[in-house]
Amino acid sequence: MRRTLLSLAAIPASVVTLAACGAQPAEQATEDVGLGGAPVQSDLSIVTGGTSGVYYPIGGALRTIIGDNLEGQSASVEATGASVENIRLLNSGDGHLAIVQGDAADQGFTGTGDFEGDPAQTYSLAVMYPNVFHAVTLTDIAAEKGFECFSDVVGSRYSVGDIGSGNEATTNQVFETLEIASTEVELQQLGYAETANALTNNQLDAGSWVVGEGHSGITELGTTEDIDIIEMCDEEREAIVAGYGGYTEHTIPGGTYPGVDDDVNTIAVWNALVVSGEFNEDQAYEITKAMFDNIDEVIGVYAPGEDYLVPETIENSPVPVHPGAVRFYEEEGVEIPEDLLPEADTTEE
Repeated sequence: MRRTLLSLAAIPASVVTLAACGAQPAEQATEDVGLGGAPVQSDLSIVTGGTSGVYYPIGGALRTIIGDNLEGQSASVEATGASVENIRLLNSGDGHLAIVQGDAADQGFTGTGDFEGDPAQTYSLAVMYPNVFHAVTLTDIAAEKGFECFSDVVGSRYSVGDIGSGNEATTNQVFETLEIASTEVELQQLGYAETANALTNNQLDAGSWVVGEGHSGITELGTTEDIDIIEMCDEEREAIVAGYGGYTEHTIPGGTYPGVDDDVNTIAVWNALVVSGEFNEDQAYEITKAMFDNIDEVIGVYAPGEDYLVPETIENSPVPVHPGAVRFYEEEGVEIPEDLLPEADTTEE
């Protein structure tokens, strides 16, 4: 993973504690406070995604955990265009915690993709669950268009996802890796609900849902329409996994969605809870600890994440782990890979 780290100024030996420190506005922090050295924020903004997605209810669970377990802390949940927008909101100081896709976080850290020439570096508190690439269409459209492998969408009307979303970033990366030019597909930038409506109204041939497995929007579409999920064939998966972005191969089990009885081979990318590098170290520790101490509240809003929502999943982080979170994982006996430690300079020459 190619990374160029932000300033790694030494963290002060003594930092404010959550219980003893009141809120300080972000604007009071200096521009170069060092990794983990910003003031504690008592009113936290959690930036998530659309209200019909998985990020938003998980943000709601985190809001409850913070409000119930951290003295003097409260949080609000913001609906956004998801990953790319969320990273920019953290970078501008308009958000404090963000749920993002790993490929978008990696692009932000390295100044590539949507962040070409304008890096926005974030650090992980936790890795949550994989987002699975679903190329969704209707059964009759799949038959008419001959959709057998993903590359067969060339020449079709295809929604890449909402503007500025991780969904869009992932889909664009898939197209680039498979050497599908934007001129070869009639691209549309629609959110999940709009994509479903466009498929139903014959205004679209297929669209991407890069979401947690068992997503309610796909399930709902499958209860009213005969749906099909386009397979990523062997060579396509191999090419995407070999590229950048941290993608892995994934199989959607048959029966996950109404009418989709066979397993579907595709790819996945991990989601992470991230903060800016300057986010207060003690506060990062307390939030990470509170989340895992009350992880049943997160599982309660996204049951398919249960197998993944454990401390050991941090090894899949797309960016370095925040110093405060490192302290939590060390206490739990979880070994963090060397290249994910915030002090490590993993820049490739």
